[in-house]
Amino acid sequence: MVERINWDNTGAVIKACEVLKKGGVLVYPTDTLYGFGCDAKNEQAIHTINTIKNRSGPMSVIAPSKDAVETWLKLPGSGKMDVLKKLGGATTVIAPVKDNIVSKNISGNNQTLGIRIPDHPFCQKLSQNYSNPVTTTSVNRNKQGPLTNPDEIIKEFSHEIQLVIEDGIIAGAASTVYLFEKNKWKVLRP
Repeated sequence: MVERINWDNTGAVIKACEVLKKGGVLVYPTDTLYGFGCDAKNEQAIHTINTIKNRSGPMSVIAPSKDAVETWLKLPGSGKMDVLKKLGGATTVIAPVKDNIVSKNISGNNQTLGIRIPDHPFCQKLSQNYSNPVTTTSVNRNKQGPLTNPDEIIKEFSHEIQLVIEDGIIAGAASTVYLFEKNKWKVLRP
């Protein structure tokens, strides 16, 4: 049975880190929607999320800070500054990253990665306290809308996830996705 914890419970981050370390999958709140999370270096956990969602391909991660992201990026100084300026809140930036930041199963073409720094206290605490990047992808099956209610999430995914970090109904819009390529910005999802 899936465990439920409110996001502001003092043990929520500790429990989430335990699930991630064991290769599990959790659902957690962001500033836009709920997200599926796993250790972004754990290939089995990534496979589990792809199986749940009935898809494969690149996946974004949450980052603890712009300072952390700066160490991940494989860009010259001016490119790094452009990416760091764009990060924050309901924005995902896809940019080239160094090898071994995440599993090759979730990095995109040309070793790129979608990166977010959500404006939600739980995301900030989780990404600051877990040693590897944590995935973030909407809680839904392929070609279906994202689930926004923890009760519905548990009903749909209770046999596939280990933990739900709750923050009520989150019915925001998905993040805006920007691709930074050849020193130019392209909007992939407005």
